[in-house]
Amino acid sequence: MNSFSDNTPAVEVEHLTVSYGPKPALLDISLSVEQGLLVGVIGPNGSGKSTLVKSILGFVKPDVGTVKILGLPSESAKGLVAYVPQRGSVDWDYPITVEQTAMMGRYGHIPWWKDPGRRDHEIVEEALDMVRMADFRHQQIGQLSGGQQQRVFMARALAQGADVLLLDEPFAGVDAATERAILDVLDRIKASGRTLIVVHHDLATAAEYFDRLALIKQRLYAYGSPGQVLHPDLLAEVYEGRLKIFTDLEARALP
Repeated sequence: MNSFSDNTPAVEVEHLTVSYGPKPALLDISLSVEQGLLVGVIGPNGSGKSTLVKSILGFVKPDVGTVKILGLPSESAKGLVAYVPQRGSVDWDYPITVEQTAMMGRYGHIPWWKDPGRRDHEIVEEALDMVRMADFRHQQIGQLSGGQQQRVFMARALAQGADVLLLDEPFAGVDAATERAILDVLDRIKASGRTLIVVHHDLATAAEYFDRLALIKQRLYAYGSPGQVLHPDLLAEVYEGRLKIFTDLEARALP
């Protein structure tokens, strides 16, 4: 991991506006995420959550605004940030093992004419240990459960050496026990000093899972503790009254 001042935001977005054609996907978003937090990004379908993640990663060029990772412009911070995609975007039939998938995170550090060295293998082993997948190192990724596949891609991101991890719906399509296992891994990664930003759709678990929440629908409506963000009046405004508010949601959100 890299050394930065504790006061440097992990991610700092200023006046970010992104458009696809005439309609803005994100409008004048400013957001500062502290280091060492597990942050959830919530909002209705089509609200711009994935666009925000892609903008932080530098995959999408903004119309206006800037993104910094640990104080550096996003284009200069490629090794500091890593992405864990949705499971549906991955070809799970590709003949590659768990260990080989995690080793992909080292490719940016290895000259093309060299094989992975001892230190690369050590880093991959440490990453697999952190996500509790070391015992599966020789299995083909298509033979794994959905939650295990997610954890392997987290290991790939960790092996990259990134201080900031962005995850797109890691809990989608998994059962409750698997969801808890993934959350345990996220907590372990956070305990290692890294920052995680997670696109999440389930408001019923958002208060329990995250240190901070960012509520967006094209613009940023709120960023703060779950108790601040999961306010029924605010949610009703963002979801335009279509949201079924759980009776215990406000209690879950209390700090």
